[in-house]
Amino acid sequence: YDVPEASKTSTGRVIQNILSMPKEDKVRAYIIVKDLKDEEFLDNNFIMFGTREGVVKKTPLRAFARPRMGGIIAITIRDNDQLLEARLTNGHNEIFMGTKNGQAIRFNEEAIRSMGRSAAGVRGVRLSGKGDAVVGMVCIDPADTEVTIFVVSEKGNGKRSGFDDYRLTNRGGKGVKTMQITDKTGALVAIKAVNDDDDLMITNRSGIVIR
Repeated sequence: YDVPEASKTSTGRVIQNILSMPKEDKVRAYIIVKDLKDEEFLDNNFIMFGTREGVVKKTPLRAFARPRMGGIIAITIRDNDQLLEARLTNGHNEIFMGTKNGQAIRFNEEAIRSMGRSAAGVRGVRLSGKGDAVVGMVCIDPADTEVTIFVVSEKGNGKRSGFDDYRLTNRGGKGVKTMQITDKTGALVAIKAVNDDDDLMITNRSGIVIR
């Protein structure tokens, strides 16, 4: 409720005016949590972190139940890495990570042990070659059979695949090819979980949005 409503052409409000965070820092993800006082909810849900270099980390939601204005440590980021995604999970989700070179890996979050807030995490996906990096991470309830994996390349190509098209493996592998990367497609830039009822909005660097 501290964030004011604004029109779609508004520049919005500077996050440093709402949170006590350094000017050089950048917001990478946000999670909507309705209640941080429900004991059962706190004990049975986790925050899953994913980094650009393929590291993943799972921390109990309870560890974040007492937020402070200046923030609290959520993950230790290694040199030359940066946080990419943070997702709410239920302890039994399946994790998908996509890379610039068109690879994607699927593994169960139970393969990642729960860690404290200051831990650095473990290997989620092994990158392939110089310049490769993770572009996104999604967490899916395997009971949701209608969900599909949607990937987009930097030159505007997109495709959807059923999550069963990705074999379930252990964390730390290279995964499988999710899109053939060529000069025409450009590198992969995003991976999302969607279903037939979703509307998709894609934005280019010039600020143009297509729905």
